[in-house]
Amino acid sequence: MRLFHFVLMTLFAMMAIPAAAQAPGQRHIAIELIPETTTPRAGETVTLAFASTPEPTWHGYWKNPGDAGVETQAEWTLPAGVTAGGVEYPVPQRLLIGGLMNYVYEGPFAQFVRLTLPAGLAAGTRLPISVKLDYLVCTKEICVPESVQLSTELTVGDGAVAAETRARFDQWRRAMPRPLGSPATYAVENGTFRLAVPYPAASPVQDAYFFPLTDGVVDYGKPQTVTRDGDTLLVETVGKMGRPDKVEGVLAVGPAEGFWLTATPGTIAAAAPQEGLGWTLLVALGGAILGGVLLNVMPCVFPILSLKALSLAKSGGEGAKGEAIAYTAGVVLVCLALGGLLLALRAGGASVGWAFQLTDPRVILLLLLLVVAIAFNLAGLFEMAAPGAVNRAAAGTASSGFSGAFGTGALAAFVATPCTGPFMAGAMGTALLLPWWGALAVFGGLGLGLALPFLLLGFVPALRRMMPKPGPWMGVFRRILSIPMFLTALALAWVLGKQAGVDGMTLGLAAAALLALGLWWTGGRQANGRGGAWLPGTLAAVAALASIAFVTRAPAQVEAAIAGAEPFTEARLAALQAEGRPVFAYFTADWCVTCKVNEKAVIETDAVRAALDQGKVAVLVGDWTDGDPVLGRFIERHNRAGVPLYLWYGAGSSQPEVLPQLLTQAMLTTRAGG
Repeated sequence: MRLFHFVLMTLFAMMAIPAAAQAPGQRHIAIELIPETTTPRAGETVTLAFASTPEPTWHGYWKNPGDAGVETQAEWTLPAGVTAGGVEYPVPQRLLIGGLMNYVYEGPFAQFVRLTLPAGLAAGTRLPISVKLDYLVCTKEICVPESVQLSTELTVGDGAVAAETRARFDQWRRAMPRPLGSPATYAVENGTFRLAVPYPAASPVQDAYFFPLTDGVVDYGKPQTVTRDGDTLLVETVGKMGRPDKVEGVLAVGPAEGFWLTATPGTIAAAAPQEGLGWTLLVALGGAILGGVLLNVMPCVFPILSLKALSLAKSGGEGAKGEAIAYTAGVVLVCLALGGLLLALRAGGASVGWAFQLTDPRVILLLLLLVVAIAFNLAGLFEMAAPGAVNRAAAGTASSGFSGAFGTGALAAFVATPCTGPFMAGAMGTALLLPWWGALAVFGGLGLGLALPFLLLGFVPALRRMMPKPGPWMGVFRRILSIPMFLTALALAWVLGKQAGVDGMTLGLAAAALLALGLWWTGGRQANGRGGAWLPGTLAAVAALASIAFVTRAPAQVEAAIAGAEPFTEARLAALQAEGRPVFAYFTADWCVTCKVNEKAVIETDAVRAALDQGKVAVLVGDWTDGDPVLGRFIERHNRAGVPLYLWYGAGSSQPEVLPQLLTQAMLTTRAGG
């Protein structure tokens, strides 16, 4: 069927494009043949890249082009003894045209080919490499078969790689699918194709899609449904008649991010029936609203809500509904803005979740300064008229108006981001699997829940009448409310220390102290009725905020399950070998189920820990979660395409023993005791 589509499209192209329309040498995809190194070592493998750049509106094809198109064909002319592997493709894109699904590349992409050199070649031997590529290039209307002759020359040498070339190849490698490392299962029943893929529940997924390489099993043009069942991703779509011994393909879990997998026949239960998207959305929305309501008792929100509520009671209900609506608008708009930014970042390929901004130490420092200012305001160090004039409840003045209520709501929502509560995690996780409009509805529901108590106070006079009457006690209550805000500031300082290290935390505390000093000075001028009271506080705030630019993330520290384990680097491995110590190096990833099973069942057990400690075995951990190309090259040198990889270096040994991918405790304890 694919050949039939291709013939039709090619005939159409021949009729649509006159012979003179494509000048000799003019091509719609510019392709360059680039070797990773021009001086490979004899007996080793060198990677070549076909760096391709389609013209605007044109696209090239994946290895399995889908319903239409053809695979790229390479015809090599190589020196004696040099062999070329197959063409390796990056994670493709989808393009549906007239009901036909195409697996394509609409922007720049690179395909890899590995050349293996024979051993025994003398240094300086020149190796001319030539290849003829035949491929199809199309727009949404026409297709053109193209051909290009490419060549390069290699010289046997030391294998050195130029820094610029290495950076380009590292970038291209990130778009290559990584081996999943765990077996998948497929089944076809009653015309439905089901694929069960081991994938940890904690690993992010965005717009997952299975690109089948094996033909005749899946109807490419039909939509796919992807659901999560614990540590398993379930893919369902319309199946075909094929029942091969194995199904191969790429599971995309984000833009230009995917995993190569092989699935064998098995039994797969159908995904748990749901009452449709509407039911899922309603459950998530309910969880978000309930989670937002519970956020109000968190120490970072309760003081602001309490004083705003007392201020409303003090006003006697005048303008209560308007203030309640304005407060709610401020809360909901901030939640929608944060949610919209989250969805935009995920659409751009970032693996982020709710409260993503809290992974940036600069945002943590901004929150720290904001919470410190609120805490000292509540403690009576100074008076503040905006936003919302939360201090007015204690001062006995009237409501701060709609703009103040809106500002207070926005402030409460932003300050609430470090806090979490029951029902929130499930609702936010579900939101990221919903269409964008459903996700925004859930984020808005969180804001509505956060604003709901104040909204009810504004619209239900009976609730306002149940509140205590204003009096001198409110000043004491206001100062008591500063305690949870100070505790929140302390927690934020701790988080800042975790993210930016001791230096970053010291800078943050110094900035907070400077801000407090300026606000104390402002409070003194306010108490004495002096003009320009806000001048010292403003200058201190500007200086404190300027410190944000100097906060940087501290170098990541690998959290290993074994005490004394260190992040893997080849330099550290060489140093430990020079000391004559035995080394156990293991390479893992958060998305690798086999890795996690081995770690929980073997590596992290007390028996293995004790054996490694008694044998003075150094443990190095390589985390390949983000596809680090440096680790990827090291893994490839040990004849593995991905993780898990377990290497045991005996004392004084320069070459490792490659352990099986399924470990037992005895494998490690025996070697550690030897």
